[in-house]
Amino acid sequence: MLLLPVLLSLSVPVPAQASPSPEVKGVHPSLCPKYVPASSDRWFCLDGSRSIPWSAVNDDYCDCPDGSDEPGTGACSNSTFFCPNIGHVGASISATRVNDGLCEPECCDGSDEPSGVCPNICDQVGIEYRALLEQETKLRKTGSKIRASYISFAQKEKARLEAAVTSTKREVTARADELVRIKEIVDRTESLSSAALERKKLSPLFKSLESHSELLAALLALHKDRGQRLDTLEDILSSLRSGYNPNYQDMAVLEAVRGWEQVAGLPHINDVKKDEDESGEGSLPFDVQDDISSEETERQAESILNTDYLSLLMEHDEYAESPQASSTGLNFASYLPNSLTPAFNYIRSFTSAILGENSPPNDSAKVSRLGQSLSDAEARLREAEERLRNVQQELEDLYNPGVFGKHGEWKKLDRLCLEKDTGDYTYEVCLFGEARQKANSGGSVHSLGHFSSWRYDEEPGTPDYYSRQAFVGGAKCWNGPQRSVQVDLSCGLENELLTVAEPEKCEYLITGTTPALCTPLESEGNTKDEL
Repeated sequence: MLLLPVLLSLSVPVPAQASPSPEVKGVHPSLCPKYVPASSDRWFCLDGSRSIPWSAVNDDYCDCPDGSDEPGTGACSNSTFFCPNIGHVGASISATRVNDGLCEPECCDGSDEPSGVCPNICDQVGIEYRALLEQETKLRKTGSKIRASYISFAQKEKARLEAAVTSTKREVTARADELVRIKEIVDRTESLSSAALERKKLSPLFKSLESHSELLAALLALHKDRGQRLDTLEDILSSLRSGYNPNYQDMAVLEAVRGWEQVAGLPHINDVKKDEDESGEGSLPFDVQDDISSEETERQAESILNTDYLSLLMEHDEYAESPQASSTGLNFASYLPNSLTPAFNYIRSFTSAILGENSPPNDSAKVSRLGQSLSDAEARLREAEERLRNVQQELEDLYNPGVFGKHGEWKKLDRLCLEKDTGDYTYEVCLFGEARQKANSGGSVHSLGHFSSWRYDEEPGTPDYYSRQAFVGGAKCWNGPQRSVQVDLSCGLENELLTVAEPEKCEYLITGTTPALCTPLESEGNTKDEL
């Protein structure tokens, strides 16, 4: 059982000193200077409300409203009594527990009762306490090192998320630009006639693009087929290499194995087996980078095959028709006298109409394909924007005291699943995720709820705040409430579940440990006397 909650409630042992005089019995050492009579043999209550004779202090009658005149008796219910506990740790208790005939565990010296009623066992208690404190200190010291590694993970995660935000923002910008470009193409395409589209498809450039596409598709299919056959051949040769008996002098098999090892760059199998325990046959037949390059090549080839060549051709035409691209061409109208320009423009427009170049828009399969491309581009932009929102939220939660802690120490445990077998059932708790109950006899799995919050009655950022996770909204019990779980955590060297209980119907209590709660001892601040 962990001792941290008990130890933190106790104070650092008060330096050995003589017990307070009978007149100031029950006074905390820090208040002793205030329990001195004035020159007139009068004494002021600690709240300054009145003065009383010095002889009225600890006379078993409550004179001061704040009860400060009776620190060593039970006369004032609002007063406290300090047990010196020489040899152990001093402690304070309510004055109502003084002289009640009971030996209070906080006062191992028995000073809360008349002399002879309770034995002084502080020496033995002090020895046991210091042994437990040493054990707890070692646990916290080791656990805090593991916790420090969690904090280091959070720092690396912060760098990763910041890089992801930057790259995703670039992707969103690129997707938005792509959408604008495709919209322009769709608008242009919808303004063209089917005949104009067909004429563009008859251009030498479009025909060449289609031929290249068909050839690339054939080569890609052949590449994939050869890759599958090569994988099968590698498996056969690897099995032959690892399974054949080198003492059996079959020269054909030996030559096949030797040839495979030479091509694949592998050591001879006999040399590998001599050092199998240390190195094994861990080397791959070929460089992994080759496989990565092959996969990347396939992805690039498939991307090229998915190109809309008609749209690409239209973009090329737009570029060719731009002022920069056509500035060197012949402009016949520029050579005409100004008086003939209106007539020329009329004749050109009339001729174009006759030839059908400005015919009304006409829906076609190609326009439908461009419409689909537009829808796909819009979907890709939405997906990129959603990824950006998600990664920004992840980055915001990383050092949020209400989520993963002010140091991000809990991020390492996000979705970490822990299990506890209780015989009939196995309980699984995925931190920040879902808790489940699984029947070991092969029955159904019940949800015990999803993560809802940390300990709501504590301040975010304090160790106690992270000592409990609440899971709510689980599967409904028959004739009962929805299942829920309270997971109480404490400092430990392992992330593990310790106990499972069901104090109320379908309301479960699970205890566990985690290094994430092993804060360094110095971070606890100054300890205080137990109240």
